[in-house]
Amino acid sequence: MVRTTHILRFDLFFLLALAGCKSIGPGQVAGDRFDYSAAIGDSWKRQTLLNIVKLRYLDPPIFVDVGQIVASRTLSRSVSVGGNVGQGNDNTLTLGAAGTYTDQPTVTYTPLTGNKFIKSLMTPLPPESVFFMIQSGWPADAVLLSTVSSINGLKNQATTVQGTAPPDPDFLRALALIRKIQVAGGVALRVQQDVQKQQPTILAIRRPDIAAETKADSEELRRLLRLDPNAAEFKLVFGATAADDKEVAVVTRSIIQLMATMSAQVEVPAKDLAEHRAAPGLESAPQEAQRFIQIHSSKNSPANAFVAVSYRGQWFWIDDRDLKSKRTFSFMMLLFTLADTGESQPLPLVTIPAH
Repeated sequence: MVRTTHILRFDLFFLLALAGCKSIGPGQVAGDRFDYSAAIGDSWKRQTLLNIVKLRYLDPPIFVDVGQIVASRTLSRSVSVGGNVGQGNDNTLTLGAAGTYTDQPTVTYTPLTGNKFIKSLMTPLPPESVFFMIQSGWPADAVLLSTVSSINGLKNQATTVQGTAPPDPDFLRALALIRKIQVAGGVALRVQQDVQKQQPTILAIRRPDIAAETKADSEELRRLLRLDPNAAEFKLVFGATAADDKEVAVVTRSIIQLMATMSAQVEVPAKDLAEHRAAPGLESAPQEAQRFIQIHSSKNSPANAFVAVSYRGQWFWIDDRDLKSKRTFSFMMLLFTLADTGESQPLPLVTIPAH
C-alpha cells in the first residue's frame, strides 16, 4: 500500500499540473500578427507585380483582397486514473494522459469586381491626394511623373498599345523646379479646403528670407505653368486646362493607367515582342521617354529580388538593390489606399464552432 499511495500522490500532482496550464491564446498573438502581416504584404506585392506584367501582355488584371482572417485553435487535455487492490502485493495502478491540438485558420477572399473595381482602380486619383503626398515629404518629381498626365496643359509621357509618347520638355522642367523648391524649403506648398469644403487650394507661401536661387526657380515655374507672377494663392482643379492664371489644372491618372505606364517598362523576351505577344514598351520609345521603374526578366528565379513572380515560364522581378524602383513600386501600392472609395462592403459571415 505504501507504493500505491506514492503513485497516487504522483498522479494527483500530474493532474494538478495539467489543470494549471495556461491558455494558448495570448502566447500566439505576437507571432500570428507578425506572420499574417508578412504573408499578406508579400502576397500583395506579388499580386501587384503580376498584374503589371500581365498588362504588358494585354492580359486583364485580377485583384483579390483578403477579407478576414480567423485563427481558431483548440487544445483538449484528459487524464485517467485506475487501480486494482488485491491481496498482498498484488496491487495494480494505471495512469493515462492524452491531449489534442487543432489549428484551423479561416481566410476569406473578396474579388475586386463591378462597381468597386471601377471606383477603386479606374477613377482618376484626387489631385489633392497627390499633393498631400508631396506635402508629407515624398519627392515631388517622382510623385508627379507617375501620377499626373498633365499640369496646366504640359503633358507627361503617355503609354498606349502602339507605344510610348515622350513627355513635353517643359513638363519635365516644371517637375524639376517643383522638386528644387521642395528641397530648398523656400516656398512651401500646402493643400487646404475653402469654407464650404468644396474646392481645395494650393497656397504658395514666400518666406521673407527666401534665397535668390529659389525665388528664380519659383518665377520660372510660374512662367511655365502660365500662373500669375504676383498671386500667392492658386486653386487646384481637375482638368486639362486652367480657367485663368490663378488655377493649377491637373489631370491625374487612375491606378490602372499608372500600372499600364509601369507595364511598358517591364523587360520582356525579344521573342515575345517579335511574335506580338507583348505590347511595345519603353525599349522602342524615343530617347526622351522617362524610366521610373526597372522590372527585370529572366528564365531562372532571381537571387536578390525585392519582389518576384513567375508568368508565362519567365521570372519578372525588381532588384532589392534598386532603391528608385523599390520606392516607385511601394509608392504605387500606397496609392491603392488613396483610391479607396471608403464605402463599407458587407463581409462574408464566418461561423466559428464552439468547443
